[in-house]
Parts: sequence; C-alpha cells; structure tokens
Amino acid sequence: MTDLKVSFLGLGVMGYPMAGHLVNAGLNVTVYNRTFKKAQDWANEYNGRAVSTPEEAAEGADIVLMCVGDDNDVREVANRALSAMKSGAILVDHTTASADVARELHALCMAKQIGFLDAPVSGGQAGAQNGQLTIMVGGDSDVYEKAERVLQIYARHSQLLGTCGSGQLAKMMNQICIAGIVQGLAEALHFGQKAGLDCNAVIDVISKGAAQSWQMENRASTMLENSFDFGFAVDWMRKDLNIALDEARKNGSTLALTALVDQYYADVQKLGGGRWDTSSLLTRLK
Repeated sequence: MTDLKVSFLGLGVMGYPMAGHLVNAGLNVTVYNRTFKKAQDWANEYNGRAVSTPEEAAEGADIVLMCVGDDNDVREVANRALSAMKSGAILVDHTTASADVARELHALCMAKQIGFLDAPVSGGQAGAQNGQLTIMVGGDSDVYEKAERVLQIYARHSQLLGTCGSGQLAKMMNQICIAGIVQGLAEALHFGQKAGLDCNAVIDVISKGAAQSWQMENRASTMLENSFDFGFAVDWMRKDLNIALDEARKNGSTLALTALVDQYYADVQKLGGGRWDTSSLLTRLK
C-alpha cells in the first residue's frame, strides 16, 4: 500500500489529523488547503507535500480524499480536483454534505471513469486525532473495496451502507440522534441543578444504566463546568441539521424534535455560542 499516491484536500480540525495518519502509515501524501500556510504547516509537521491548488494535489493521485465545508465547497474543490485526476483513480468525500451533491459527483466521476464514495465521518476532533472515526459510506462496492484499506487508517469502523448518497443519509440519521440526546442531557442536568442534586454523582450512577450515552460519558462533566470550547461547533451542527431537515421535506419524514433542537441551537448562536461545542445547549436553559 505504501506505493499509493494519496492526496487530502481540506485541513480543518478533522482533515489535518486525518491526513497525518496517512503519512504515519507510510503513504506518500500531498495536501491542499484554501489557506496555503496551513498546508505548509502540515507539511512541515508530517514531512509531506503541500501544494496551492486542488488540481496540483489531485494530479497523478490514486486516491483523493477531501473534507471541506458545505455543498458549495464540495462542488468547487471536487470539480477542480476532477479536472486533473487520472482515469481509474478514486475520489472520497468525507465532508458532511447533502445526498444530492454526492449523487452529482458520482455522475461526474462515472463520466470520467473515476470512482466516487460519499463517506462522512463521526467521532469529532478527538476521533480524528486518535484515528478512531466511524465512516458511513455510500457508493459502488468495487470502489469501496479498493479504498477501504486507506479509510481504515484513521477509522475505528468503516462500512458501506448502500449506493451513492447512502453515506450522507446515514450521517443525517447520526446527527438527528445526537441532537435529541444532547437536548435530553441538557434538560436532565438543568433539572438536577434546580433540584439541588450533586449532578456529577447522579451522572456517575445513571451512566451505568439505560440512560448511558457517549454524550453523557464525554460531555456531562464539562457541561456542568460550563466548558464548551472544544469538539463539534454549534454552527456546524446547524448546517448538518438543516441538511437533514431539507432531506426530510423531500422524503416526507417528520423530524419534529430535530426542528425544535435546531431552533434551540439558533438560541445558542444568539448568545454568541456559534463556535461553542454542541453540548452548549445547556446555556439556553440558565
């Protein structure tokens, strides 16, 4: 596998460590980031190669991985990369985006005889740094089989869930679940504080029962400390929830709780918490 030429486009809080894991696994990695200095910093840290355009990064690569901002960023960066990619290469999009843009890119890639996977991730910044991400994948099985060994470098679990777009739809389900769980945890902590309980002690007990969740294990104590300067930002969560709500309008599903929590996150934004961690839902209850 060390003879593979791999490129990574987008070095945000997720992409930066993900690309680093590829180098640590012995791969030849070229990176691109909109702010070139960040790409240079990454190259200096990991002894990789930084370039100033997606075209340069994609040229000659066997696998091009990307993790950018939203649908518009995906379209722009992917189209530029595709203009330089060789036939038989694979484009993997780790961005949380719409299923529609995934299907668009799949069609563009098919026309160029390039494989495509929509492969959004879950696990947050810590998961990216520790190489413990969960990857939800949509695409063709033969393409996934070729890319899987690269994805496993920074994944705890990676799974093909269906045709193109399935990865993005699965990520929407993931974010729908998280939104409801965080709101429930925020309300429980708010209730416990009002009741005069030692909430840390209560969490220690109930986290060993049916109420247990990743959010409870990893965020309850920091929520009680009013610490929200890490993890997944409210601005990003609202982007993701709006993608899910838009998809729900198309497929006729009812996401009443998701719509409500999305508005609660809007309240947090009004408090100046757009870059706070999603567990900051507790702040609007105080």
